Amino acid sequence: MFSKSCEYAIRAAIYISAESSKEKKAGIADICDHIEAPRHFTAKILQILTRNKIVSSQKGVNGGFYLTKEQNTKPLSDIVSATDGNVLFNGCGLGLKECSEEEPCPLHEKFGVIRAEIKRMMEESSIESMAKKLKKGNGFLRAEVF
Repeated sequence: MFSKSCEYAIRAAIYISAESSKEKKAGIADICDHIEAPRHFTAKILQILTRNKIVSSQKGVNGGFYLTKEQNTKPLSDIVSATDGNVLFNGCGLGLKECSEEEPCPLHEKFGVIRAEIKRMMEESSIESMAKKLKKGNGFLRAEVF
């Protein structure tokens, strides 16, 4: 459903949020280790998130990635839009360019309901709310639980 970039972006933002709540900045190596993502690819993704003001970064000895209070309240849909655009929220379930209400694909009606539910879920889920679940042990970001 999500691209690999989007999956890593969501996982990275959640991890950075969890670290930010402890007044810590997360370094790239730490992020990659905790979300099981390749370093170079993750660095590019974090550039996109930083450019879109979803995460913040600070260079230097005490540097790393962090989220401000405002950034923590951002919905996951902002991450999806920044990394994948709005295709997931507006696109055709079969990937057709011309799919519409007037000329629907065979999946149009059913996929529209699912697409709307995914959009609602992503708009109602903040980065911080996902980080809180992680800290409570109600979720994990990689195969082995911390």
